[in-house]
Order: sequence, then C-alpha cells, then structure tokens
Amino acid sequence: MTQAATPQAQQFRTVDSSLMMKVFYAFLLLALLSAGISAAGKWYGKAIALAGHTDSTTLREIVIGNNVIVAPDNMIRFERSRHDGTAERLDLYMRWPDLDGYTDAARADFNHAGDTRRIVFLSFGERMMSRDMSGRLAPIYSAMLDRPGKPGPAGITLYAFSEKSGYLNEMLAVAERPGTEPFVARCLSGATAAESLAPCERDIHLGNDLSLSYRFPEQLLGQWRELDEAIRLKAAAMLRTAG
Repeated sequence: MTQAATPQAQQFRTVDSSLMMKVFYAFLLLALLSAGISAAGKWYGKAIALAGHTDSTTLREIVIGNNVIVAPDNMIRFERSRHDGTAERLDLYMRWPDLDGYTDAARADFNHAGDTRRIVFLSFGERMMSRDMSGRLAPIYSAMLDRPGKPGPAGITLYAFSEKSGYLNEMLAVAERPGTEPFVARCLSGATAAESLAPCERDIHLGNDLSLSYRFPEQLLGQWRELDEAIRLKAAAMLRTAG
C-alpha cells in the first residue's frame, strides 16, 4: 500500500516546481535579451557602416516655393531632410556618370575612398539673383578677371580673379558655346582646391524662380558639356513645377 506523501514532501515538490519555473523564465529572458542585443548590434553596425548614407529608394516630395522636387532617400544628402514637406533648400548628392544615389556597391565612391572623385553635389533653392552664373559673366565677372587666361581642358579658358575682386584662391572656368550663353564655373585653386572634394561650382536657373547650384570635382572640367547637359536633364526629371 502506497504511503501518503508527508506535508514536508508536498511542500518540497511545490518549492521545486516554483524554482524550475523561475529558472525557465530566467533562461527565456536571457535568450530574448541575447536576441535583442544581436539585432541591435547588427542594426548599429549597419548604421556605422552607412555613416549617414541610406540605400533606401523611398521617394520624397519636397516643396520649394512653387516647385516640387521628387527625389529618393539615397540621393538626399542629409538624414534630417529625408521626408516630405516644405523646405528652403534641398541638398542632394549623386555619382557620376550615372547620377545615381547611394548603394552598398557604391560605398567607396560616396565615402571618397581612393584618389578618384566621382560625387556631384546639387543644391536646390529659391532664386536669389536675376542672372545665373553664365548670365553674370559679362556684367559682373568680366571686370574682375586677370587677362589673358590660360587654356584649360575641352576648350575651357581659365581666368584668375584680380586681387581686388574678393575671390581669393579662385579661378573662373569659361567655355564659349555657339548660339547660347557660355559655360561658366567658379573653381577653387591651389592648396584649397586640393583639400576640397568638389572644388568647382556652377549655378543655373530652372523651374519657377528656382536656382540649382552644383559642385563637382575639378577632374570633370574636361567633361563639362556632358556634365552640364546631364545635370539639366536630371533636374528636369525630378522637378514638378506649379503654374
């Protein structure tokens, strides 16, 4: 005949069962924490690797004045600007010659690794001047230049600015274009240019009272025709102008 369990034995089994449940939940909690830390580590590691870039191609609609610019996240330079809405300015960056945005495969180019410079920086903003850079050549820049200039790549003439002009360590790149205004870009010179990722800058008018300035590596001066045309086409494809 089986002897009935004593009160002490029953209490022991109750305590033992309670202890096992606590141990089980402790291990479960540790497993969840480990999984969470692993996921957070992967996310944080990716964030460090991206260094402010994103490979997201989500399209954003940014309104500047009467213009809407449609751009994917991976072309928008700053994280704080990657959202829909109004803005005074929109900064983009793209890789030449495809004018595409950031991808993992293009990481080296966007992080400026090596000696090759392929990133072009674009900035949209409301128009502040009545003339763009080409239009300012005759009435403004011409009186500030030291002549004669020196030959540059692809038909460009490079002019130094006079000391009184206020444009220190800069030169003006000018290329005549039959039947239209000349190509004009301002470029840093000397040591200042060597330290810059994109020492040349040009601005153009487009849209509804909108200005686009773009900065590019000096090495691309030799491709100024292709560069200027590609930038105009890219900007036009991204622009939705009201009215």
